[in-house]
Amino acid sequence: MSQPNLIFVFADQLSRDRCGFAGDRWARTPHLDDFATEGVDCCNAVSGSPVCAPYRASLFTGKYQSSTGMIINTIRMNPDHECFAHVLNAGGYETAYIGKWHLWGTKRGNYYDVDYSYCPPGPHRLGFDDFYAGYNFLHNYYVAFYHTNSPRQIPVHGFEPDFQTDMAIKQMKRLKDGDNPFAMFLSFGTPHDPWARTNTPEDFYKTFEWTDFDNDPRPNFMTEHDGHHSAWTSAGEDYPEHFEHIRQCYYALTANLDWNMGRLFDAIDEMGLADDTIVVFTSDHGEMFGAHSRVAKCVFYEESVRVPFLMRWGDRLPTGANDVCLNTPDIMPTLLGMMDLPVPEGVEGTDLSTALLTGRDEEDTPAFMQGMGEVDGWTDGCEWRAVRGKQFTYAAYREPDDEMLFDNLADPYQLTNLIDSPEHASAADRMRSWMRAKMDSLNDTFEPSTYYRDNWLDAESNIIRTATLNAN
Repeated sequence: MSQPNLIFVFADQLSRDRCGFAGDRWARTPHLDDFATEGVDCCNAVSGSPVCAPYRASLFTGKYQSSTGMIINTIRMNPDHECFAHVLNAGGYETAYIGKWHLWGTKRGNYYDVDYSYCPPGPHRLGFDDFYAGYNFLHNYYVAFYHTNSPRQIPVHGFEPDFQTDMAIKQMKRLKDGDNPFAMFLSFGTPHDPWARTNTPEDFYKTFEWTDFDNDPRPNFMTEHDGHHSAWTSAGEDYPEHFEHIRQCYYALTANLDWNMGRLFDAIDEMGLADDTIVVFTSDHGEMFGAHSRVAKCVFYEESVRVPFLMRWGDRLPTGANDVCLNTPDIMPTLLGMMDLPVPEGVEGTDLSTALLTGRDEEDTPAFMQGMGEVDGWTDGCEWRAVRGKQFTYAAYREPDDEMLFDNLADPYQLTNLIDSPEHASAADRMRSWMRAKMDSLNDTFEPSTYYRDNWLDAESNIIRTATLNAN
């Protein structure tokens, strides 16, 4: 059989538990719901570093945050890695990248400046040397633009995800007629905030305009602060006043995303690509929505790290749920394994292709997760490390040295910390030991966030060293 194509689509800030196939009764995600039953639903997939840029750095390198050095969003990726697209290029693939890039920025707030938005051709595109229509960061979906191979900001017409889907379908038509297999990555910005009616398609907003969310106060909504919040993640006392409106926008943006996925699925079928194409849908991280008194992401709780990860490849994969603990660094080696391409020596993730192709997970290895900095600023006191297995999540903050253990099967909202429970001592010891061994293997010394700013970056916020990469 010839090498398969790859279509990899990822949303921004979509939690698994906000999708219909995961049980959310308000979600309008019929196309993703069908995808979850017709393909593989990796129901234990997590975002190993649940922030936009750190996720992307791990996705394209197959390495953990401590090795990419992408601690927060507004710093610039070090290109000295053998990345996903480099392997694809060497394997004869033609690549295409569409959407948010978020690995180039150095100056917070200057999102419209060309110096921030435009990642020029060359090493900083991490191997995406063929078709590129991207931008560094922007979430104004009706005032959007993109770059190809010049600093000119090309305006998007209409609602950005609709436009990007049109572009992706056009690229699929072009690529399928080529002589080489192709790999297309589509990075949607939705359903990431700002959550405003003016930033949301009206037809989709109207679907949720009168939805009553009042009877869904999840048991962990606005619970007591744990002392590790910051300005980026604290919900604040006035959050409930805005909760209804932002959820209307969030669900509407998600419904539009699902509609565009339906358009992609139809195009894949109409072009006869379904049997020879691996199709993946996932998200970079979730959204807390007031759970544990937090908003946004950047924490080890389920709402933040648990992401959808759906996959289809003709009839090559067993359908339905697969409970393998798939982590962000595992995505690159797993897909390369399925595509019969070599995994670079420096990759730290695990090739889980056998578990997906057979439907059996023989290793049952938990996922290691890192919180090394805040979303977009250098704030000490929020650093954490965690491991999530099929039953338990174990997490530790750096300072104060707080530990947490949750039984996610018995306590899905993670309300009860079992770290001092005698009957769970062995589980805590097992998860703690595994996490510390993993940290040692990665040279992860669990420093305060500002340590990385002061030791891993140059004066222009370029990453010049990491736990495993030293500057020349």
